[in-house]
Amino acid sequence: MTLTPFGTRLRAAMDSRGPLCVGIDPHAALLAQWGLKDDIAGLERFSRTVVEALAESVAVFKPQAAFFERFGSKGVAVLEQTVADARAAGTLVVMDAKRGDIGSTMAAYASAFLDPASPLFSDALTVSPYLGYGSLAPAVELARESGAGLFVLALTSNPEGAEVQRAVREDGRSIGATMLAHLAAENAGASPMGSFGAVVGATLGDLSSFDLDINGPLLAPGIGAQGATAADLPAVFGKAVRNVVPNVSRGVLKHGPDVSALRDSARRFADEIREAVSA
Repeated sequence: MTLTPFGTRLRAAMDSRGPLCVGIDPHAALLAQWGLKDDIAGLERFSRTVVEALAESVAVFKPQAAFFERFGSKGVAVLEQTVADARAAGTLVVMDAKRGDIGSTMAAYASAFLDPASPLFSDALTVSPYLGYGSLAPAVELARESGAGLFVLALTSNPEGAEVQRAVREDGRSIGATMLAHLAAENAGASPMGSFGAVVGATLGDLSSFDLDINGPLLAPGIGAQGATAADLPAVFGKAVRNVVPNVSRGVLKHGPDVSALRDSARRFADEIREAVSA
């Protein structure tokens, strides 16, 4: 099975539902805040509630694989069901697994999340290029074949990221800028938007020294609990702001398990983001 390219499907979802991406991050403290036990039953209840509350209104869900994997095979089974339920409801799924390796191992990671025959098949996958961008080739190839996408870590919001991503190569270009250039090449000629995106933190301030116009999506964590606001997006992303997919996790999830409160919070963020990026 080959789907319509991810970039095309994402553009349509962003235009119809707004660009908001909601994380599904069932960490122990959040489960406790919801009055749930830190066990499989709590994990399942949390994930099902988020999907049921928001699947018909948000463009993208981003489950964090680690919070499911910590429970072993039963947790992965919940993740499989969460992905299936979200996609069945018409919401795109970006699996936040940040995989990165070489050769057959990278190919196996790609198969787990980008092969339509896999129970974990997602519309896109976050990947780490810091074994060299070329190490991602198996994932790039499979994403093209299946109509899926990738989000490559380029300029992340964590402070430690700068020591790698802003390091300067012998040619005078930073590592982060190099990753953006690779993605622009992958997306060349794609319309209305390419399928190979970058992860760029919304908390990073002025990024005018980087060319973010990669003809692909920019997954932007940092809105809400990490301190960035929707109003910050135009200043951070400039002319590429229309392709930004802002991710909100705790800012929405803290309102659960009340379904109405989850929906109201997501709606407020979506309205603020839509206003900011269309101004």
